[in-house]
Amino acid sequence: MSIKPAPPSASWLLSLLAILLAGAAGAARADAPAKGTIRLAVDVSDVERRIFRVREEIGVEPGPLTLYYPKWIPGNHAPTGPLPLLAGLAIAAGGQRLAWKRDPLDMHAFHLVVPDGISSLSLEFQFTSPLDRAQGRIVVTPQMLGLQWNTVVLYPRGVAAAAIVVEPSVTLPRDWSHASALETASSAAGEVAFRPVSLETLVDSPLFAGRHVRHFDLDVSAGSPVRLHAFADAPHLLEADAGVLAAHRNLVVQADRLFGVRHFEHYDFLLALSEQFSNIGLEHHRSSENATYRDYLTAPRHFSGRDLLAHEYVHSWNGKHRRPVGLATGNYDTPMQDDLLWLYEGQTEYWGCVLAARSGLWTAEQARDALADVAAQFAHREGRAWRSLADTTYQPVIAYQRAPPWPNWQRATDYYSEGQLIWLDVDTRLRESSRGRRSLDDFARAFHAGQGGRASVSTYRFEDVVDALERVQPGDWAGFLRARIDASGGDAPLDGLARGGWKLVYATEPTAWQRDVAQTRHEADFSYSLGLVLGSGNGEIAAVLWDSPAFAAGLASPMTVVAVDGGAYDADALARAITDAAARKRPIELLVRDFDRFRTVRIDYHGGLRYPRLERIAGSPDRLGDILAPRR
Repeated sequence: MSIKPAPPSASWLLSLLAILLAGAAGAARADAPAKGTIRLAVDVSDVERRIFRVREEIGVEPGPLTLYYPKWIPGNHAPTGPLPLLAGLAIAAGGQRLAWKRDPLDMHAFHLVVPDGISSLSLEFQFTSPLDRAQGRIVVTPQMLGLQWNTVVLYPRGVAAAAIVVEPSVTLPRDWSHASALETASSAAGEVAFRPVSLETLVDSPLFAGRHVRHFDLDVSAGSPVRLHAFADAPHLLEADAGVLAAHRNLVVQADRLFGVRHFEHYDFLLALSEQFSNIGLEHHRSSENATYRDYLTAPRHFSGRDLLAHEYVHSWNGKHRRPVGLATGNYDTPMQDDLLWLYEGQTEYWGCVLAARSGLWTAEQARDALADVAAQFAHREGRAWRSLADTTYQPVIAYQRAPPWPNWQRATDYYSEGQLIWLDVDTRLRESSRGRRSLDDFARAFHAGQGGRASVSTYRFEDVVDALERVQPGDWAGFLRARIDASGGDAPLDGLARGGWKLVYATEPTAWQRDVAQTRHEADFSYSLGLVLGSGNGEIAAVLWDSPAFAAGLASPMTVVAVDGGAYDADALARAITDAAARKRPIELLVRDFDRFRTVRIDYHGGLRYPRLERIAGSPDRLGDILAPRR
């Protein structure tokens, strides 16, 4: 198709035309890409300086043109295109450099005029990937890299991404291997050319590359193969434990039994195991970007975070195939509407937990312990008094991945985990009202149905969700959901736990789950006693719960606890002080550093240590146990 974007404003256009008319228009190249086609060559071999060098040819027609750097990125639900990292933009046509001007209201837009007789533009620029975590995610290390194509492409604004054909290629570091959902057309000496795809498919198909790689077949028997491509800091980190690998294979089996159909031709888990490459979990239709701790494959004793791949895999159905109409935008300059993220992310969080248990990535006990942490978190979510769950769906646009100073008061992306509790409530209500004949499994199979074996998108609105639930089991689902999503105040949504046969209680010892989380995060968590989370070794305060004893004593992040009751701080010393205070009825005394000032803080708390866990409700059916059990 011809690319005819909206014209730029007239004020700057007149001056730009004067510049262009002063030069001779060059003849179009004989091998220029067709209109609506982009040839994209990305050199990612400069791993020392972490610079991606881009050459791009765009088929165009004469006249005003606006090129756009992707802004609204699928899966981020926000205008997160990393524009500050784009540099060196040069645009030429017919051997002559063209002037461009940035839009003063939308910095991702670049206006220019294509001279008469020109059918293609040549672009060169760099994506200067972050050198420090303060600049963004680290996506290049000496051992591996991740390429998100939206960071290295400009496209004509206003054109549907599905209508733009891209011929992509990449130059890799010497002796590195890669993995992507893209299909390779040719490969030689680090130069990889991929088969042409739409811009929509390209942006949805990231690439990982690295020195140390292993490829694992998870299921290649069903016509839509699923593979795991692991990239690591060192070769020994790729010697996967047999049980861990078996659980990942079983994840594919259990997802098949849940959804009944695969909406992809093939699926590729991209997994980075590194302490240098930044963590990520980002969904795509035929792949996912995942990065986690180094010994994820080799150390089954660690289990926190093992639901990551389950969560992202579920997104192939919930989020990529079935997609809220407000998130099914045609290109990357159209704002996204996030109001249904309580299903897109909340139900995916629920299924990620459930499938982790059903597949063996978690035991049922670990899944319950994870759920106990979520339940306790929202039982102490003071911000529920003023801010609805529906309002938190706008958080990605308000402050993408930026932690607020007071999370349990201000709230953040609560649609994930509070959404998980709501979908547990829905599941157990379906089971109770149908006397065990129907469940959320039936909703998942019906709602995400469609033609298998290929990627496709089916949009939905709130009414479609309600209609699907009513067909599974009538129950005024519109009123049920609205009461939990739109309202503020009231108790935390723990009805699903009770209906599932369990209740939230607190004990003086952490669960194995909580110990593993604390070790992974290097934290000491006293959230439900003092209302305080600290660095386990350095005493720096990571979080203070609003209206907690620590809050009342004037503590805040990032103050540092230096001493406890006159002795040097460590996590065990603070735990002993909390236990002692329950008996001696004297305040806990902390020496705190606040910038360059030291002060003594006394916390008048005597409730002892409190760590959440779930406890069976005697005589009630164990519906939660049924939910977490593998499907046969």
